[in-house]
Amino acid sequence: MSSNVIITGAGLCGTLLALVLAKRGHKVTLLEKRGDLRREELAAGRSINLALSDRGLAALDLVGLKENALALSIPMIGRMVHTKGGQTNMLQPYSGREGEHIQSISRPGLNALLLDATAAYPDIEVRFNHDVQEADIQNARVKGIDHTSGKKFELSGDVLIGTDGAGSDVRQGFMQQGAAIRFNYSQQWLDHGYKELEIPAGQGGAWQIEKNALHIWPRQSFMVIALPNLDGSFTVTLFLSYDGQPGFNALKTDEDILGFFTEYFPNLVPLMPDLVEDFKHHPTGALGTVKCSPWHTSCTLLMGDAAHAVVPFYGQGMNCSMEDVLVLNTILDQSHESWATAFKGYTELRKKDADAIADLAVGNYFEMRDHVDNPDFIAKRKIEMQLEKKYPDYASKYNLVTFCEHVPYSVAMKRGRLQDKWLLEYCNKNETNDISAEELEKIYSELMNIEV
Repeated sequence: MSSNVIITGAGLCGTLLALVLAKRGHKVTLLEKRGDLRREELAAGRSINLALSDRGLAALDLVGLKENALALSIPMIGRMVHTKGGQTNMLQPYSGREGEHIQSISRPGLNALLLDATAAYPDIEVRFNHDVQEADIQNARVKGIDHTSGKKFELSGDVLIGTDGAGSDVRQGFMQQGAAIRFNYSQQWLDHGYKELEIPAGQGGAWQIEKNALHIWPRQSFMVIALPNLDGSFTVTLFLSYDGQPGFNALKTDEDILGFFTEYFPNLVPLMPDLVEDFKHHPTGALGTVKCSPWHTSCTLLMGDAAHAVVPFYGQGMNCSMEDVLVLNTILDQSHESWATAFKGYTELRKKDADAIADLAVGNYFEMRDHVDNPDFIAKRKIEMQLEKKYPDYASKYNLVTFCEHVPYSVAMKRGRLQDKWLLEYCNKNETNDISAEELEKIYSELMNIEV
């Protein structure tokens, strides 16, 4: 039976959810506090690149947009590590198997693709500039202001689903219920922030550094990464603490900024002619993790960043949020479209996996920042590539998270961490330059026998 569904937040999770629910025969009102990104200029320096991988692609396939998204993206087959001395290490592949790589994709480009797709569904109404300010989570009602007209609005539905991001207004409705629903909430900030910059395209739109890689400049307590764009440019992100030397709060003058990059990232400076101006005018963003529970009442549900915002260091925030939609779609099938049953089952199934990817993302920040140029780490990755190439049933932690969409995040975390521990101990104690086939077989056997 068709239901009237209110979804708040027309980002990637909310718009994909609207398409899936409309395809299931429901009427959807999709509310977005901002204007239509397809018609408005985007604010500079705000999270415009994402890493799309198998979990997100599987979710996009629900609405037939997988190939469309791939057409908007650039394959990144591995990490390219740049040392402080200016050397560029060999590409570290993400997988030992052919065809397993991640995709660099524009957030607004993917969002526009999803919004365009809503036109094919007459039962989806998208309302931009609709700012939800109150959410009644026991009765699926919202109140707010339409900034286009300046008038207040009030809407009621059969169900309400909040996909309105880390600062979710619908989640505020859960927090106001407090002890009545035993709602728990935590937000943990990193002491590091981020700033987005740019390597512009070279002559004729050429990429100035390797196109098919995620570039990393690790510097122990901070780092820079760069992802390719279709126009030949790279989106560059500096992750740095707010305080200390160096720190964002210490970079105040043009000389401070240029001196910092010249000292720590000398090979980047010639590639970024607008470095100082971009640094001064692009905002410094905060990095935090949101955990909360429960995510549901009988008629309201939190999904995506509204339920489980994560830091970006596993490239899984978007993929996790879109996988949320895939999981809910499966549970709606199993519950025969009973919203209360589906919402309860969804929370029970998905919560442990959201917590797992949140913890993995924080851990991967320290790995990317501190360990990607460590000899034992490099040796471990080399062995993992050999194992994945030779043994189809072996997957490293990164592979389990990124390319094994049928493995829950919680399982990937447990198995992956145990494998990492064993391999790092092995690399620390053994010569790994020339591992024989027999030795590789022994390593494989040991790892596959690890009990999770």
